[in-house]
Amino acid sequence: MDFSMNSSHTQIDITLCYEYLNGSCHKVVYPMFLRVSFYLVFSLVVILTVLGNLFVIITILHFKQLHMPTNYLVLSLAVTDLLLGVLFMPPNMLLETCWYLGPLYCKIHSSVVIMLATASIINLSLISIDRYYAVCKPLQYHTKITPCATVFMISISWSVSIIAGFGTIFLELNILGVEEFYYKNVACEGGCVMFQSAASTITCNLLSFYIPGVVMLSIYMKIFRVAQKQAKSIQDSKCKNNIKSMLSKEEKKATKTLAVILGVFLSLWTPFFVCYIIKSFGHPFPPVVIDMLAWIGLMNSTCNPIVYAFFYKWFRKAFRMIISGQIFQPGSSRTNLFSH
Repeated sequence: MDFSMNSSHTQIDITLCYEYLNGSCHKVVYPMFLRVSFYLVFSLVVILTVLGNLFVIITILHFKQLHMPTNYLVLSLAVTDLLLGVLFMPPNMLLETCWYLGPLYCKIHSSVVIMLATASIINLSLISIDRYYAVCKPLQYHTKITPCATVFMISISWSVSIIAGFGTIFLELNILGVEEFYYKNVACEGGCVMFQSAASTITCNLLSFYIPGVVMLSIYMKIFRVAQKQAKSIQDSKCKNNIKSMLSKEEKKATKTLAVILGVFLSLWTPFFVCYIIKSFGHPFPPVVIDMLAWIGLMNSTCNPIVYAFFYKWFRKAFRMIISGQIFQPGSSRTNLFSH
């Protein structure tokens, strides 16, 4: 079966993934010009995502000056984005609806999606907590947010993410209560669809996006109110000794940058999660719309290193050192990135 759009050049063929197998999924093959265009765009996104986050990871690991709690959290977020670029984006570049990598890898693929989405939101939550203590409770910051405490929090967050991702798919919690419908109407040979019941969709959306998003926005609003009060106190105060308790310029920039990271995350992922939760109430969206919104959300992983480069001169300096190979010189790890 096939149908045309406006011309023979935009013809979309619909056949079967396995021609001679009963229960085969339908295969949609898009025209060549469309496939080439999308492959070029998606390939660029994947390359930028992988290289950008690789630079962030190398920068934080290599330069001893950056070995601090906030940057450990940024490192964990960059690892999440890198894994999305390496493990999830490439298979999703294929512009056809068939899956030829087998049911086991399909389950692993779906598990990785949930794991990394969970890891992203938990990492962002930890970053907001770090910024809350740095700005609102600066005297407690170095006793509460220690390197050991940060590494422990990151370990717990990844453990929770792995359990959530692989537990949901391999224990089939995503189709709990609708197993019969799924195996009769959705499952087919050559397909890899992460199907969720309405209850599962709503629960996952609330726990993995909406509730953490609202909480983090509330935390950052509190942070900026405190920061404004501190800035006003600095202007009004005649006693210079009080300045020590105020925010340093670097803390302000770090807070602003990480707030932008959260803003980019929410802006790019909100359309997808809104459509996905509307879909769970029986309002269908064309698969191509869901796929494109998912790719827009995935581009959050591409944007994060760009935000760092835009806000931080030291990141651009580290980037140049990596590109030029200066990091292989003796003592390069002790370079002062904050010097002009």
